[in-house]
Amino acid sequence: MLAKFITLDGIDGAGKTTQLNVIRDWFAAHRLPVLFTREPGGTPLGEALRALLLSPATQVSLHTETLLMFAARRQHLEDVILPALSRGVNVVSDRFTDATFAYQGGGRGLPDGQIEILENWVQGSLKPDLTILLDVPLEVSLQRIERSREKDRFEQETADFFTRVREAYLRRAAAAPERYAVVDSNRDKAVVRGEIEGVLDGVFGVDKAA
Repeated sequence: MLAKFITLDGIDGAGKTTQLNVIRDWFAAHRLPVLFTREPGGTPLGEALRALLLSPATQVSLHTETLLMFAARRQHLEDVILPALSRGVNVVSDRFTDATFAYQGGGRGLPDGQIEILENWVQGSLKPDLTILLDVPLEVSLQRIERSREKDRFEQETADFFTRVREAYLRRAAAAPERYAVVDSNRDKAVVRGEIEGVLDGVFGVDKAA
């Protein structure tokens, strides 16, 4: 079986941390090799850029912010994602390029065409085999952010910003339904877990009856 590249994405407060644990449990139960990573981050350079990009003290232009995201992504691909896939190890990334289209594109207004130029240059034809997009109503997202730790630079944004981010995610999912699984994560945890497990079963061809 060829290794799969899976990403988990969604607006802040959508529940990615909880559902990453569900995905970990699924891979462990099926004894499939997997590497978990995140963006921005995943490498020493990426983690340094992450700290910079998420710090509320950072003042940076939109174009610079986007370029730094893709700089971290290229190093992530070279050092972590591509080597793991070539070894037959599945990769699960907490965020990937969809987040750039949603946050820098939808949220901040950078034209998709500019992001696509960087996407093609940095990752070529590589796209996730599956993107699990967690979706919650905006008011739920904002309530969860308010209850969280000290807010990072993105979490301090306005409700209008997050509305645009969510809409950008949903537009991308609607345009490529073969790659996305949109999961309503504003439901009972057991229900959400079951849906995510079912999505993974389908992608990996797992027979529940076996």
